[in-house]
Amino acid sequence: MTEQRIAIVTGGARGIGAAISKRLATDGYAIAVIDLREEDTATTVDAIVAGGGRALGIGADVSDADDVKRAIARTVAELGAPTILVNNAGILRDNLLFKMTEGDWDAVMGVHLRGAFLMSREVQKHQVEAKWGRVVNLSSTSALGNRGQANYSAAKAGLQGFTKTLAIELGPFGVTANAIAPGFIATDMLRATAERMGITFEQFLEGAAKEIPVRRVGQPEDIAAMASFFCSEEAGFVSGQVVYVSGGPKA
Repeated sequence: MTEQRIAIVTGGARGIGAAISKRLATDGYAIAVIDLREEDTATTVDAIVAGGGRALGIGADVSDADDVKRAIARTVAELGAPTILVNNAGILRDNLLFKMTEGDWDAVMGVHLRGAFLMSREVQKHQVEAKWGRVVNLSSTSALGNRGQANYSAAKAGLQGFTKTLAIELGPFGVTANAIAPGFIATDMLRATAERMGITFEQFLEGAAKEIPVRRVGQPEDIAAMASFFCSEEAGFVSGQVVYVSGGPKA
């Protein structure tokens, strides 16, 4: 690589986003780690810098157009023009349909779908100019339907259609777009679910592993490995795909 490529990872402060940020830094990219609060990105950024990489932490609400513009402008100014985008930012507002509020619905749609749209629209300018780019969107096995997640399932299924359309529109400019649909991944986001069920996090993970063909739960690094491939030169002929990284066949 003659010139270092710049990657943006949203929701990069912890969990899957942090793992992807660190893996892409190891792959040789400079990373802009975006999360709602800039101070939350410090752990990921420090880990990358400690490993000899270049990283920048940015606080931004991906569902806010002005925030997104500012975040991209700062990335360009401090790291360079971004050509890799990982839309990973996400939130949960789980509830059964009859209990779900309009706020629960709108918040999830805002971060997942509007956020991915705003980020992609802003970054594609730099990708088109460079005649090269990678977009990786984080979907979920919940896209296939999951009780108590009408909002999340709809958003994650929507991201798959969004991904395929980006692949068609941006392909002529050397840009690929793919989606990863993680299954059960052991992250802090799920601790609240275990608490709600009245069991320990360990018990929750053990129970989940029994239902997965490979008999283990996923780790953030499993998703980071897939993202690494999608962002690579070798993946240049892979576009518009959704890969379920879930320890077994999900779709």
